[in-house]
Amino acid sequence: MAVDRERIAALVRELLGAIGEDPERPGLKQTPDRVADAYAEFFSGVGEDAAAPLARTISVSRGPAPDTLPSGAVMLRGIRFRSVCEHHLLPFRGHAHIAYLPGEQVVGLGALPKVVEILASRPQVQERLGEQIADTIAASLDARGVLVVLDASHECVTMRGGQQADASTVTIAARGEFTDPVARAELIALMSAHPGARE
Repeated sequence: MAVDRERIAALVRELLGAIGEDPERPGLKQTPDRVADAYAEFFSGVGEDAAAPLARTISVSRGPAPDTLPSGAVMLRGIRFRSVCEHHLLPFRGHAHIAYLPGEQVVGLGALPKVVEILASRPQVQERLGEQIADTIAASLDARGVLVVLDASHECVTMRGGQQADASTVTIAARGEFTDPVARAELIALMSAHPGARE
């Protein structure tokens, strides 16, 4: 479903009037259209199939490198993402770290950031975002385990309320073998060592 830019622009004009501003003054005249364009980008994942990037898998045993079977987890760290918190419509951004324990199928590493991007490009809460990423990977691949760690800074925390500029939120979603804390401890340590984990 495409974002209705005209409707958003009309609502932004109304919002500007509601806060006591003049939407026709030079500095604000183009703002409704700019916000509509930004929202079309921010919410481009609404209605999109997050599993679509995982549709093309590679057989581990019959693929191009059957002599290099993975013996452990496949991990991609430091996937940058941005989203909009559905509580205040303020941005949050950070890094996603994803690991999965392959079965017979693996996926091209470039597919994992696409899953994150689709799911993050919706009104979200971080807790649900991590769970949705884990569920999508677990349902689309024959993975024996999936682990998703999100580390993000929320403008509803940094810019309003307590205004904690350095605060970040970390969430963990685990499936399969990685629901065991011992099984995921090494992966979490590796994820935490990534420079983006604290950025």
